[in-house]
Amino acid sequence: MSLRVGEVVMDCAEHGAVVDFWQAALDYDRQEINEQYVGLAPREKEPGRPPILFQKVPEAKVVKNRVHLDFRSDSMTDEVMRLQGLGATFIAEGSLGSIRWTVMADPEGNEFCVS
Repeated sequence: MSLRVGEVVMDCAEHGAVVDFWQAALDYDRQEINEQYVGLAPREKEPGRPPILFQKVPEAKVVKNRVHLDFRSDSMTDEVMRLQGLGATFIAEGSLGSIRWTVMADPEGNEFCVS
């Protein structure tokens, strides 16, 4: 099969705070593409670290994301605190059996999970 994820695309009202947040959160390099797009990518390709493309759109986010990013970390508590310091918002904690995660939102309200 030849189908692979090329990049993850996220809509945003403005590139500013949301791109700055994800650049700091992921330690990715920034690429200014044009007025509508800004890209972030790891310095070197690595499994689990796809490029992200931020697309400026005129409409605001209205409801819960239908697709979201799930991140794994060595310490969920430490990572949640670090991301909050960068501008993320805590939404909820969840669990299913022994699996635990924290739902958060970036500065424009895009949800993601940390476990």
